[in-house]
Amino acid sequence: MSVHEAISTHTRKMHSHLEQFQILDEQREAAIERALTLCAAEQPFSIDEINACTARINEHAKHGISPTRPYVTEDMVRDFVKRSAC
Repeated sequence: MSVHEAISTHTRKMHSHLEQFQILDEQREAAIERALTLCAAEQPFSIDEINACTARINEHAKHGISPTRPYVTEDMVRDFVKRSAC
């Protein structure tokens, strides 16, 4: 394999990794929005979906160049809603 082919293969692999990260991150953000909406409406909410997405993102990050994301607590959601309401 030529150097050019090796670089092209590596670049495609990195691009694919980042595309998958973006999909996972969008899923996490949507789960966060759902939890925030429910919390703001004083409805029961869960962080399970958020943290399941977070776990997938963090596992994915172990195999490439994408960043990790922190796990979310119910208090974090409540605090954000309180700060946003002010």
